[in-house]
Amino acid sequence: MNRIEKVFQNLQKNNQKAFVPYIMAGDGGIDSLKEKITFLEKAGATAIEIGIPFSDPVADGPVIQQAGIRALKEGTTLKDVVAAVAEIRPIVHIPLLFMTYTNPMMAYGFEQFIKDIEASGIDGLIVPDMPIEQEELIVPYLEEAHIELIRLVTLQSPLSRIEEIAKRGKGFVYAVTVNGITGARSSFKEELGAHLKKVKELSPIPVLAGFGISFPDQVEEMITYCDGVIVGSKMIELFDKGDLQSIVDLIDASKIRASQL
Repeated sequence: MNRIEKVFQNLQKNNQKAFVPYIMAGDGGIDSLKEKITFLEKAGATAIEIGIPFSDPVADGPVIQQAGIRALKEGTTLKDVVAAVAEIRPIVHIPLLFMTYTNPMMAYGFEQFIKDIEASGIDGLIVPDMPIEQEELIVPYLEEAHIELIRLVTLQSPLSRIEEIAKRGKGFVYAVTVNGITGARSSFKEELGAHLKKVKELSPIPVLAGFGISFPDQVEEMITYCDGVIVGSKMIELFDKGDLQSIVDLIDASKIRASQL
């Protein structure tokens, strides 16, 4: 059983919610990746989404774009990130996921990329620009490697498509909470709660909300509708500022609220 499946089984058994932080590999230098991952695991993260720096990150807002640019200026390559994770994996017990785009995988070679991330200990893969109609480019290799492909649904996805996406795989569904790119939001549309509930009803696997979630009260609100949250841009900002306590506060918000549900 994949680590992602195991961790969500344990969360469900204990009536807990997931908190998945996003970090950009190579932002602050590739050597900082180990420090960030071990800190987040100790702080209580359920899993960690590791962004691969890319020159054309179509789903990402300004904060994550700038983090990727900084990482690229540091000379970070995809092979560097894979090698760094391989070194970290023996001391990290929670699931680790890569978030990347189709072009870097294609340039690397789909089959070789998945073989290498399997060897490094990656548990899941998120590819925002690869629709289900194209995922056969990688799914056979991922299934052989026991790596979960995490699929996204949006506010604009028809119910039939949400149902089709949700029934694939055994990891979780990434429910995008805004119409647009990543980035901190002060508020969300009123109909978001109803949308997340509907995705949850249609999905046989856990549903996590992501994009724009930035404050503890937003974490608390989102987990009333689904199985957890993913926080990206705010994580980048807080690590950049060295504000580790606020990161802990965000993670704790999911645990405190979950205990009240």
